[in-house]
Amino acid sequence: MTEDDIRQALRQLSLPGGGDLISRDMVRALAVDGGAVRFVIEVAPEAGPAMEPVRAAAQALVEGLPGVTRASVVLTAHGPAARGAPAASPAGADAAPPTLSLGRHPDRATGPQPIAGVDRIVAVASGKGGVGKSTVSSNLAVALARHGRRVGLLDADIYGPSQPRMMGVNKRPASPDGKTIIPLTAYGVTLMSIGLMLAEGQSVVWRGPMLMGALQQMLGQVQWGKLDVLIVDLPPGTGDVQLTLCQRTNLTGAIVVSTPQDVALLDARKALDMFQKLKTPILGMIENMSTYVCPKCGHEEHIFGHGGAEAEARELGIPFLGAIPLTLDVRLAGDAGRPVALGEGPAAKAYMQMAARLVADGIA
Repeated sequence: MTEDDIRQALRQLSLPGGGDLISRDMVRALAVDGGAVRFVIEVAPEAGPAMEPVRAAAQALVEGLPGVTRASVVLTAHGPAARGAPAASPAGADAAPPTLSLGRHPDRATGPQPIAGVDRIVAVASGKGGVGKSTVSSNLAVALARHGRRVGLLDADIYGPSQPRMMGVNKRPASPDGKTIIPLTAYGVTLMSIGLMLAEGQSVVWRGPMLMGALQQMLGQVQWGKLDVLIVDLPPGTGDVQLTLCQRTNLTGAIVVSTPQDVALLDARKALDMFQKLKTPILGMIENMSTYVCPKCGHEEHIFGHGGAEAEARELGIPFLGAIPLTLDVRLAGDAGRPVALGEGPAAKAYMQMAARLVADGIA
């Protein structure tokens, strides 16, 4: 027996109100292990008691199939966000909430899927949090837009989305048909983040499959339009979101951000190793918080060390894209929702130089 055999058999079981478990997309976590079959029937919380006869019938049906020795079928009310109360609008939002909810289970499609209108997809990653990966992502996107590129920015840090604040956007994206999402724009950058769908301070409490489903939706159901490059701000680490992005998209490559200190470089190596195992091209490394220059006396201090990421890139034979200084302006700009790359100064100059290199190399 295969998963497709089980799904085909379940189509024979009619549901109250019409349809079947498969056509109504209620079967989750289907697995076939020899003669043992197990799966979950996902229902709305209020429908749980009424669906118990359906669960029992589905289990009996599967147990009666040739080659099946045992079936385990359970009900769960762990459904998409649309089944709960709609989230309150963030302060300042003036658009109606979209009817489409994020956080479904992932599609069954395998292999890389194209994103309509997007020429290149570049992931910005880090092995650990706190190295400024999201700051680099937003400023690099703005710098590329200033170089005349058509740029998109996808905030894929589902648990800790920060791009709405950094890009100064707080409106909800529209979903006129419940199937597509209209992204927002800021500073010439097309932006999508799950943070735009939530009230400020609201947490996301999801298991891995719902994370992967949300990422697929934000990649495939957002009307990105015609883009030269889509920058994807990944969460820290080497987990579900990174794996889904590398396996389900035609990823141009990844940029790894690190601070110069040894403990950050240790985790950056893990991110680099992950991309190598997933056969994702590594476009280069960026050293963030590289040097601090006192604005009063001009004294230069290497608070987190200096040159560690450049040395690591040289040792691994990958490009070193540049160093970003540690300045108060970067923090103030991010909190104010106006990326520092829009202005002048050492940090803005560094981002513009990196963007110019990516354009010259045909990466963006």
